This record gives sequence, C-alpha cells and structure tokens, in this order.
Amino acid sequence: MNDAPSIVYVVDDDPSIRTALHNLLRSVGLKAEIFASPQEFLDAEEPEGPACIVLDVRFPGRSGLDLQRELAMSNRRLPIIFMSGHGDIPMTVRAMKAGAVDFLPKPFRDQDLLDAIAIALEKDRVRHADQKRVDLLRERLDTLTPREREVLHLVVAGHLNKQIAAALGVSEMTVKIHRRHMMQKMQASRIVELVRIVDQLGLSAPVAGA
Repeated sequence: MNDAPSIVYVVDDDPSIRTALHNLLRSVGLKAEIFASPQEFLDAEEPEGPACIVLDVRFPGRSGLDLQRELAMSNRRLPIIFMSGHGDIPMTVRAMKAGAVDFLPKPFRDQDLLDAIAIALEKDRVRHADQKRVDLLRERLDTLTPREREVLHLVVAGHLNKQIAAALGVSEMTVKIHRRHMMQKMQASRIVELVRIVDQLGLSAPVAGA
C-alpha cells in the first residue's frame, strides 16, 4: 500500500476544465484521472494509495455535495477539494462542515489548487498510515487465545495478577503465563503500551470471549 502512487481524481462535467486540470497535474508530476460525473467516479475502482478528489459542485442530477455525502455514508473517506463557478456561502459552509479540505471559486489560481491538493494528499497519507497501523494491531489481537484476551482486558483495567486469577478461577502462575504470552503477541513491553494499543483499536468494551 505504501508503494502505491498518489492520485488526484478530477470530477467535472466541463471537458475543457477536465483537460486543463489533467494537464496541470501531470505537469507537476501528479497522477490524475478524470471523470465527467459523480456516477462515473463511483463506478471506478477505489485507490490503493493516497488520493483526493477535485470535485465540481454542480452537475445535472447528483451534485458534488451528494457525492460527498454518499462517500461518507460508505466510509470512503477521500479528502475533497470543491470548485464551483456558482458557489454561495451556504454551499461552502455545508461542504466544509462535511469535511471538505477547501472550496475554490472558479476561476482560481493554479497554485491555490496545487496547494490544496498537497494538503489533501498529505491528509490521506496520514489516514493510510494510521489504518495500516491499526490493521497490524488487529492482526496481533487475532493471534490471542480467548483466555489471553480475557487477561488483556483485565490487565488494561488495572487488575493485579492475584485479582485476575481470582476473577478467572485459575492460579496466579497460570495468569502470569497467559500475561507473558499476551504481551509478547501484542509486542508490548509495558502496560502503558498495551493501554495505547487497546485505545487505538477502539476496544472500549470488554474483549473477553470476543
């Protein structure tokens, strides 16, 4: 995933704008793909690497704001830079509140767009790195036995080995063995690291028996 090139998707129903932006992006070494409508974009394959969308607001039928909402509902969290020749204040507010990186009124300076794209791509690189880290932690979690998961939950909750042994109905020595194996599998050398891992995984609820 880290080796996948960054890509910029341009979605605009004006062919002259699509061509101009495609040429601009290629001139600065950015990979770009162009689409004439939100539906065309939705029908395309999802990117493997960092990406962002340069998106017009107004289309016949489904609007750019509709596409933004649909992507959010399907958990496709690509950063969006809106552009519009007809944008107004309420539309800008809606777009930005929904997470848009920027809103550029046409005509805009090439450098303003390139600056916004740089911010958007960096935002998506961070998201990809975070997701890769969480995926790796989930893989480690999946190697735990049900008993080790119970120990994990109780250790993170602050219980001592003696208390864990009583709660699980096993010997303290057995708890120590499970605890050592669990810490090794999760690659955590200290409890504070284990707590941080659990927080990153969003395991706010007990994981025993999960």
